[in-house]
Amino acid sequence: MALIPSLDEGMFNLSKFIDFDRDKNVFYNNLYIQDCDFVVKIPLSKQKTPPEKVKIEKFNLAKYTYILDYD
Repeated sequence: MALIPSLDEGMFNLSKFIDFDRDKNVFYNNLYIQDCDFVVKIPLSKQKTPPEKVKIEKFNLAKYTYILDYD
């Protein structure tokens, strides 16, 4: 059983938003897959982000405050 099911284009709702981690003092670009309640968190920095810094985690958008959403 896969953690995230196989997805066809247009099969899922994707939201994009920016948030700030006060503990780490880092802004994140977030790609939220609504149907699976998963988020891909990519740190925003001037330097290239190494793959080990990208986070994929179970996420409930309703529990968090974010700075802005965008298309």
